[in-house]
Amino acid sequence: MENNIILYGASGHCKVVIDILLESSVFIKGILDDNIYLKQIFNFPVFNPSDHRFNTCDKYLISIGDNRIRKEIVFKLFVEYTSAIHPKSTVSRFSEIGVGTVVMAGVIVNPDVKIGKHCIINTAASIDHDCVIEDFSHISPNASLAGNVFVGEGSQVGIGATIMQGIKIGKWVTIGAGAVVINDVPDYAVVVGNPGKVIKYNSNE
Repeated sequence: MENNIILYGASGHCKVVIDILLESSVFIKGILDDNIYLKQIFNFPVFNPSDHRFNTCDKYLISIGDNRIRKEIVFKLFVEYTSAIHPKSTVSRFSEIGVGTVVMAGVIVNPDVKIGKHCIINTAASIDHDCVIEDFSHISPNASLAGNVFVGEGSQVGIGATIMQGIKIGKWVTIGAGAVVINDVPDYAVVVGNPGKVIKYNSNE
């Protein structure tokens, strides 16, 4: 992990990212956010992005929970990104974690898991062997993915949801809290319940 990081986004999610970086003895230079009234978080200064001089010496980490906003920032801000992995997570040496991804405390990532760029693997989530999590996805606290699960770009697996073995979840899907998913899920679907059922579709814009 890098030793000189600037965060982008001063939300509640940012507070958790700060904690992860401090646990990893990383120096945080500051936080970028559009809120002109916010001056600091935990004594770290907050700057407006329009006033910040981006340079190649710094590494950046997007500390925003919204999957679509993270993607928008990545495609407009051409800087070098880094990741944050909590030292009290359990990440297999045989797994892959993409740049910009945040892995929180209590997470378990088992062998041959591939996690894409700018994802959030939230507190105590469990991802079993051979899963693939594509870019900009969010696996929420206490969610559990059995082996060989595929999660498409930008999808969110809700708090405490369970995804059964071998299930394929499309892109920009929302899995509701506590849902039990036993069938494949198409792109943009919103799934709730046990067993999980599609109740509507997200916008594809």
